[in-house]
Amino acid sequence: MNREDEMRITVLAVPACPNSPVVLKRITAVLAGRAADVDLVEVRDEAEAVRWRMTGSPTVLIDGVDPFAWDGAEPSVSCRLYRGVDGRAGGAPSEEALRQALEAAG
Repeated sequence: MNREDEMRITVLAVPACPNSPVVLKRITAVLAGRAADVDLVEVRDEAEAVRWRMTGSPTVLIDGVDPFAWDGAEPSVSCRLYRGVDGRAGGAPSEEALRQALEAAG
C-alpha cells in the first residue's frame, strides 16, 4: 500500500482538550495495526474552526469527512459530546462507533 492510499485520520482539538488523548487511544486500538496516517491538529480560534470544519473538540475527520457530523452543526471551538448506543454522552466516540466509521470509509 502506498502512503497515498493510506487512510488519513485527523483529530481536531482545542489545546489541552482532555478528550484528545482518549480519542487517539481509541483510534489506535481500532486500527489494530492497519496502515493509516493519524494527525492531531490544534485549533485555536473560530477562524481555524471554520477552515477545518471543526464542530467541537475533538472532531474526528476520516479522509477529510466528519462521520459523526449532524445537520446544522456549526464550526466551534467548544467541547463536543458524542452519544453512545446506550444513549449516554461522552467526550469521544466509542471504539465501536470509530470501528463502524472506519469500515464505512473503506
